[in-house]
This record gives sequence, C-alpha cells and structure tokens, in this order.
Amino acid sequence: MKRRYRNHSSTFKAKVAIEAAKEEKTTAELAQEFGVHSSQIAAWKKQLLTNAAELFENTADKKRDKDSEIKDLHAKIGELVLERDFLSKGLKL
Repeated sequence: MKRRYRNHSSTFKAKVAIEAAKEEKTTAELAQEFGVHSSQIAAWKKQLLTNAAELFENTADKKRDKDSEIKDLHAKIGELVLERDFLSKGLKL
C-alpha cells in the first residue's frame, strides 16, 4: 500500500512551530495534538528560530541588497558581452 504524504499549510506549520518554541509542552505532546511527527515539529521550530530575524529586516536594507546584486549582475553581463565580441572577432580572421 502506497503511503500518501500530507502537505501542511504555512499557517499550520507556523502555529505548530510557535507552540514548540513556547516549550510549554513536549514535542511528543505536540505531535499527538497536531498529528505530526515530533522530528517534523523540531525541524519547523528550528526553521522558525533561524529565520525569525528576517521578519524584522528593514525593507530599505532589502532593496539596497537587491540593487547591489542587480548592479553586480549587469557588470558581469557587460564582461561576458566584451568577451563574446572579442572571441567572435578572432574567429572571423
């Protein structure tokens, strides 16, 4: 018999992870309450705690990082275009 995997919503995962982070109940108790394996709860809790800082990042910082990345990519594109043009001229000889 083939076992089907359940896809949990992000809201459900967040709810379970927050309950785990509170540490008012054991992961075994939470696993029984929510019908999820305790190792999955531990993984969601770790993910929540690892990525929590991103919630409070300033949007200006994010935009600045993206702008910097775009600038770097445009520079790389320029380099590649120059290399391509140089090599294509060499092949025409």
